[in-house]
Amino acid sequence: MNVFICVVLFLVSAAVANKSGDDDWVHLPNKCEVCKFLSVEMKSAFEETGKTKEVIETNYRFLDDKGAPPIKYVKSDIRFIEVMENVCSRIMQYNLHKERDGSNRFAKGMSETFSTLHNLVNKGVKVVMDIPYELWNETSAEVADLKKQCDVMLEQYEEVIEDWYKGSQEEDLTTYLCEKHVLKGQDTGCLKENWAGKKGDMAAITEDKKKKKSKKKKGNDTEDGQKKEKVKKKKKKSKLTDTETSNRKTEDEEIQKKLPLNQDKTEL
Repeated sequence: MNVFICVVLFLVSAAVANKSGDDDWVHLPNKCEVCKFLSVEMKSAFEETGKTKEVIETNYRFLDDKGAPPIKYVKSDIRFIEVMENVCSRIMQYNLHKERDGSNRFAKGMSETFSTLHNLVNKGVKVVMDIPYELWNETSAEVADLKKQCDVMLEQYEEVIEDWYKGSQEEDLTTYLCEKHVLKGQDTGCLKENWAGKKGDMAAITEDKKKKKSKKKKGNDTEDGQKKEKVKKKKKKSKLTDTETSNRKTEDEEIQKKLPLNQDKTEL
């Protein structure tokens, strides 16, 4: 018989709380934080879409009937538009980590608090909260507001971002967009905040695993490619040898069938 321990936790969620004093629990993102995560996700999106070697063929024809030259996708307006349309939607992958300070409270992955609660539930512990279990993983008010402000900021500074995109892109986007334009002459402290992580932090563990996996993949790409090429060559050589052997056997059999057996008659 399972023993259920009732754990009563008086936690108030900003997303569903309707009591007085809720403002103490809800810390909406400021302008610096919005710009920080907008630039972070935009850099990530450009990095992901910049790995392709796809070329866009144009159908334009000039008077001399010569077509316009193809355009590389990484330099195209299509890539820019696609990133702009989807970048703020990526904010919805974030969760609120109330155990962290400043802009570090916004991060992907489950927060340490809710990770602990989920582990308790999985172990058979009955957790009683003001928030229904079904709403534990719902988007918080802070993250929803971060996404909303991201949409507004993106529209306001679209031309600035486009100038960076069509330029050399040598300057870091966070520096170019946030420090030199959005937050010019204002507080930029949040841009320097980095989460070092701590033992047991599930979000930090998840991010570390992703980074290690990515590094391992990059490091093994060349070696794996060489190994695969060698294996392919061996298999190809083996197939050729088998085919040659089979052909020889077939030729020998055909020759034996065509040539009559000349046997001298032996008189007894």
